[in-house]
Amino acid sequence: MSVVAADEEAFIGVNIGTDLSDMPHPTQVVALLKAQQIRHVRLYDADQAMLVALAKTGIQVVVSVPNEELLAIGQSNSTAANWVSRNVVAHYPATNITAICVGSEVLTALPNAAKVLVNALKYIHSALVAANLDRQIKVSTPLSSSIILDSFPPSQAFFNRSLDPVLVPMLDFLQSTGSYLMLNIYPYYDYMQSNGVIPLDYALFKPLPPNKEAVDSNTLLHYSNVFDAMVDAAYFAMAFLNYTNIPVVVTESGWPSKGDDYKEPDATIDNANTYNSNLIKHVFNKTGTPKHPGISVSTYIYELYNEDMKPGPISEKNWGLFDADGAPIYILHLTGAGAVLANDTTNQTYCIAKDGADPKMLQAALDWACGPGKVDCDPLLQGNPCYEPDNVIAHANYAFDTYYHKMGKSPESCDFNGVATISTTDPSHGSCIFPGSLGKNGTFTNITAPSMNSTSSDSSAYNLNSRGFRSLLMGIVFLMWGVFVL
Repeated sequence: MSVVAADEEAFIGVNIGTDLSDMPHPTQVVALLKAQQIRHVRLYDADQAMLVALAKTGIQVVVSVPNEELLAIGQSNSTAANWVSRNVVAHYPATNITAICVGSEVLTALPNAAKVLVNALKYIHSALVAANLDRQIKVSTPLSSSIILDSFPPSQAFFNRSLDPVLVPMLDFLQSTGSYLMLNIYPYYDYMQSNGVIPLDYALFKPLPPNKEAVDSNTLLHYSNVFDAMVDAAYFAMAFLNYTNIPVVVTESGWPSKGDDYKEPDATIDNANTYNSNLIKHVFNKTGTPKHPGISVSTYIYELYNEDMKPGPISEKNWGLFDADGAPIYILHLTGAGAVLANDTTNQTYCIAKDGADPKMLQAALDWACGPGKVDCDPLLQGNPCYEPDNVIAHANYAFDTYYHKMGKSPESCDFNGVATISTTDPSHGSCIFPGSLGKNGTFTNITAPSMNSTSSDSSAYNLNSRGFRSLLMGIVFLMWGVFVL
């Protein structure tokens, strides 16, 4: 019996690698993070300029002890204390450091340092305790998913037994300090190395009919993607060693957008877009995994920039969401997934009803927009261009987006008590053209934004009935997933 619980809202973060020939200045990096509303980042070091640039942004930052510093820290409490003093205490709380990665994939990439890994974790944690920061900042170490053997079916998964002398005390440490298992999951590599056993759609989170899902014969749990199967394999592998309350955070996952035409034919822009878009949706829609339904796994996408200086095959240089100049490699399909990484830097964004929003709350928000919000809702009246389809979602989309553009597309103007979200997909249809499609800049300086909590006697009676809402919503969800797999 597993007792893993969600201790905070699951999030999407981004890894920031720096192996670029033209690495942007830290202030430019932070400007891109802000523009993309990325609130969680992981650094592969503790670069001082980057930590200063991230100060007072509220962005939650994971810093890292590089592998090359691990041996020294794992053999000296004072070296660890100096590292924490210089790279954490000196910047906290102005820079919102929330975790420290001690090394990266040490057990597989640097096996000779494995013997000091647990000491390094403990020494770093002791330094945080001394600074009274151990409750605010977690300590862990990212592991490669390759240390999990027999990962399918997940219920039979176990860690490489030869690593038990390190893993058992490490899991003891994570459990006693309330930390989490950091895991790097790459369905791209699992697919590439499976010799056709793993279908591409299963690796890409594409919807599968029930008869195509993988079934764990022991638990009868159905798996529709590699990612969930690997996360659950980690939970079962920990349970095999009697650790049942350590949550998993995925510190790296992604898909390359370019590769060698012959050796890496599935490293394409379409596949990278599909994988990362579906991954983001999967984390935010809170379905969780088959073993832990409803408990989403926070995930850091690999990675922010294409790293053109990375050695190895072409794909190694092409995992990024953006070029060094901040231009997106592709526009993620994130309708209904919130504002994070709605990465159309041409600034064509729209405000629409959030997937699954309560119809009564949508109706209340629609009434507010057309009343106190002072949106011109005449196009929604019968006989006018945006009347059809006559349902609360379509009408709310138009009213929300009109208000959003009227208020200069400020993120806070697309909330409506939590039932609205920013999207990069143009919701215009037929002769119903939304404000963003007309290229309006939406800056009306003579209008002040009324509070959604305010009441007004001129509240318009746009009481659009919600008949057929449930079936309509299911149709929209099905359509959205259909769009993702095209």
